[in-house]
Amino acid sequence: MKILNLLTILSLVFIFSCKTEQKKDADSEKIEQTVPEKIAYAHGLKEWKNVEELRFTFNVDRDTTHFERDWIWNIKKNEVTGISEGESTTYTRNKIDSTVAKVDAGFINDKYWFLAPFNLVWDKGSYSYEVTESEEAPIGKTPMQKLTIVYTSEGGYTPGDAYDFYYGDDYVIKEWVFRKGNREEASLVTTWEEYSDINGLIISRTHKNAEGNFKLYFTNIQVK
Repeated sequence: MKILNLLTILSLVFIFSCKTEQKKDADSEKIEQTVPEKIAYAHGLKEWKNVEELRFTFNVDRDTTHFERDWIWNIKKNEVTGISEGESTTYTRNKIDSTVAKVDAGFINDKYWFLAPFNLVWDKGSYSYEVTESEEAPIGKTPMQKLTIVYTSEGGYTPGDAYDFYYGDDYVIKEWVFRKGNREEASLVTTWEEYSDINGLIISRTHKNAEGNFKLYFTNIQVK
């Protein structure tokens, strides 16, 4: 009887130990997200896997001038169609040559404005970053958290550039600063406003500067 009781106790200890180890293994898999990842997921990165096609019009009003161009991006085929001033160009992004390089540079610029939070994950390994817990936002003049990223000096269309993202406790971007070549002075500062939830993607449709003479915005947005 004593031997039986001992075996029972040992069995219970073994089962308990296994469950404890399993819990430790599960806990170890719950890795804390980085700030860039938190920002990306706050803007709907989780839903990107469901997107097959993206369409939008990129608009810029500067003083009295207006510029716009349309984009159709077939994500599955990685095929892009750009339409500007009545001219249409369609190309595959893994086959960039001199005939479409200028169009692709425009696409990268416009897509970055549209999906910058997602690029914080997509471009992982291509930039360094640091987080400032509290700093006055340049336009709103309110304390916010700041993520600064600096791209490497090799590759891409604008190597070495820096961006300062200002965000709140919800990790949604409210303002940003672009600093060409990681210069100390700002090249452009704008708001991130007029957010819309489009099939799970949290998109800022409007960006304005403090002076009121620059407005970048998106229209004709379709997410399929």
